[in-house]
Amino acid sequence: MNKKKIINDPVYGFVTIPSGFIYDLIQHPYLQRLRYIKQVSMTHLVYPGALHTRFQHVVGAMHLMSLAIETLRGKDVEISEAEEEAALAAILLHDVGHGPFSHSLEHTLVEGVSHELISSLLMDKLNTEFNGRLNLAITIFNDQYHRKFLHQLVSSQLDTDRMDYLNRDSFFTGVSEGVISFDRIIKMLNVKDDELVVEAKGIYSVEKFLIARRLMYWQVYLHKTVITAEQMMIKALARAKELSNGGVKLFATPALDHFLNNKIDKETFLSDESHLAWFTRLDDTDILSAIKIWADHDDLILSTLCSKLIRRELFRTELSNTPFSADYVLELKERIMDRFKIDEEDLDYFLYQQVIGNNAYDSSVSKICVLFKDGQLKDIAEASDLSNIESLSRRVEKYAITYPKEVGFIPTDQRIIINI
Repeated sequence: MNKKKIINDPVYGFVTIPSGFIYDLIQHPYLQRLRYIKQVSMTHLVYPGALHTRFQHVVGAMHLMSLAIETLRGKDVEISEAEEEAALAAILLHDVGHGPFSHSLEHTLVEGVSHELISSLLMDKLNTEFNGRLNLAITIFNDQYHRKFLHQLVSSQLDTDRMDYLNRDSFFTGVSEGVISFDRIIKMLNVKDDELVVEAKGIYSVEKFLIARRLMYWQVYLHKTVITAEQMMIKALARAKELSNGGVKLFATPALDHFLNNKIDKETFLSDESHLAWFTRLDDTDILSAIKIWADHDDLILSTLCSKLIRRELFRTELSNTPFSADYVLELKERIMDRFKIDEEDLDYFLYQQVIGNNAYDSSVSKICVLFKDGQLKDIAEASDLSNIESLSRRVEKYAITYPKEVGFIPTDQRIIINI
């Protein structure tokens, strides 16, 4: 059977599946599950086109990895066929551990377990299934391979993962500020001392990449309406868990029912393989089908949250440069209790406070190094002639408060509201 298939991707055009092994990975149920998990969670409630999936993203990231390897080989960087296959497999599987609605429910269904950890566990299971064929891919994924640039192509400040999601998310949301010159950046990649670097001619493309990342976070990923919808869904699941633990029988698919009726933390998850097996049966459809049914439940809190989500009658989120005053929060609480006839112990389902943050470039984690013709290396923040590149590395935090619109606006004497 010819497994060298071609996928028609709306962002890059024709994407080639380079080998039979990569084809078999893509066809595996663990990867196919990603077709039913949205890439940007509830963002479609703000940008209706944002219905693309994790599956599209990992295939796109694999394509960019192929282009990067081709570029590096053209610059006399020796990359064996085994290393190429391992790098492609690593980027293809880097998001395989995502649960329903991607990051939104990451710690809701399984407390304290990240998608990176679940990805690692699933890669180990796949490696057993494929008789050790993923040994090198796992070593690269875990940054244990001596040729560091291969891991940096998978996970770093300038990796193929970020290049694809910025490009893809801006394409499907229509937010043009997120468009990056991914092809130019890839053509400017090089390797020095087994570390990934960018040639000096690519500085401006990298600057645009960092600025685009900052703008995409504020305009898309941390958009206040997206925050609202995500928090309402998290609270709906929390209420469902509370009711289930109290003996109330709720509609749920078998996989969702498993996580509603069992308290599963990191230790429990790792000690019993059945939890991982149930997790691989979860996707967005499990959550959405439950929310649609719960919208008509007798429990006021659950039905209110779910019906409002389904009808897009979302709560209001306000953002501020400073914490909201205690008097303002107290006024909101009193209005909510009066409007919805709930006790103080249930306020957490209707009033949420959080701190959201964004820094486009974190040099403390890893650096983007620029290679000059004389062989000198400089951090992008030092090499750039844009004064704001260094400021992009500083974390910007905003305070968010979310509450039902029915309680109305309150005079703004005690707060400074900002628009992003």
